[in-house]
Amino acid sequence: MMELSRTFEFSAAHALPASGEGHRCRGVHGHNFTLEVVVRGRPDPERGWVIDFGDIKRAVEPLLRELDHRWLNDVPGLENPTSETLVRWLWTRLAPVLPGLARLSVGETPHTRCTYWGEE
Repeated sequence: MMELSRTFEFSAAHALPASGEGHRCRGVHGHNFTLEVVVRGRPDPERGWVIDFGDIKRAVEPLLRELDHRWLNDVPGLENPTSETLVRWLWTRLAPVLPGLARLSVGETPHTRCTYWGEE
């Protein structure tokens, strides 16, 4: 079994209205987000790969167009766009079109990230 990963970047602004009065994330702020997409599987005996990296890119690009340079709170399903909500939102859209999707990680900063393996 092997895992392939590809990392993407997008920039967006948001506020976390459920974070509580006085919490610094309640106000408008932005991030240069990273999205790591991991696919797991066995290499195809003829092609020698688990999946073409280009297939991962083609699956992710439409979602990035919805998120990049946007106000995330206006995206349906992201009214309280925590990292946890965002990574689940991405998963529900990628899992049906990306065979072997194993996990997603969304990073808000170089030091913070949320990783999701899907529902068990």
